[in-house]
Amino acid sequence: MRILSGIQPSGTLHLGNYFGMMRPAIELQTRGEALYFIADYHSMTSLFDPAERRQNSLNVALDFLACGLDPKRTTFFRQSDVPEVTELSWILSTLTPMSLLEKCHSFKDKAAKGIPINHGLFAYPVLMASDILIYDSNVVPVGQDQKQHVEVTRDIAVKFNETYGETFVLPEPQIRADTAKVPGTDGEKMSKSYGNTVEIFGEEKTLRKKIMAIKMDSRLPADPKPDAELNLAIQLLKVLDAGTGREYEEKLRAGGLGYGDLKKKLFEVYWECFAAARARRAELVANLDYVHGVLREGAARARALAQPVLQRARRASGLE
Repeated sequence: MRILSGIQPSGTLHLGNYFGMMRPAIELQTRGEALYFIADYHSMTSLFDPAERRQNSLNVALDFLACGLDPKRTTFFRQSDVPEVTELSWILSTLTPMSLLEKCHSFKDKAAKGIPINHGLFAYPVLMASDILIYDSNVVPVGQDQKQHVEVTRDIAVKFNETYGETFVLPEPQIRADTAKVPGTDGEKMSKSYGNTVEIFGEEKTLRKKIMAIKMDSRLPADPKPDAELNLAIQLLKVLDAGTGREYEEKLRAGGLGYGDLKKKLFEVYWECFAAARARRAELVANLDYVHGVLREGAARARALAQPVLQRARRASGLE
């Protein structure tokens, strides 16, 4: 089983990234041949500062390695270090109906929120399809919001196979329903685009302040909260630690638990959840040569897999 997933270096990684993509991907690295990449090409649709892209890409590598990615088990690389992916993206785009891209939720949601739209954002699913298909990927661990893009990948692959003959493996999305959608500090889906994130790593004081600033309703501590499961702090606590989340949900439902104490507990659980990863990250920051070496070796292994698939697609479509 070959597993493939990527993550954009478009900003600081947060709990939505970790629970929606990173943790499931790290768990899967022991169950098959895993390829995970830093999607720096994809970041170009929304990030236009070269220095920031370079630093973000390094930070993603640091964060992923700190959180448990094992480069001995996993091929870990920068997307742009495998140029074959962009050639395949063009080949696939010639068979991708405009109507298929127009239906994609991610594009429509960003357009509806007034986020500036460019061709790269519109064609994002085609490049994502190339990312997946060029490694003959079987399983793609994604968040719920990306499930449609894997389905689009399958549609594109089927179209290519029907047009030019059997060429691509059809991938399957894998989604963890319990953590597929992590709420942000405003109750919407946690996203860098919406400015509602809780970062995986960062300054303790800043992150504590962010969590303590989560808005609650005006009910008093003594008041029972029969709708405790809807409380944003409870939802986040359940994501971090299901058992503690259920315990505090019952306390809130019964009455007597103040929102301030609830948010203090949320921060405590969150901070402890990543304690070991913070220590590991500090070690990696002190040894950046190792991190760059991991990415170089990963790119070499990825290209060795991508080149024969691209050649297969070129030959099937008459380019060779």
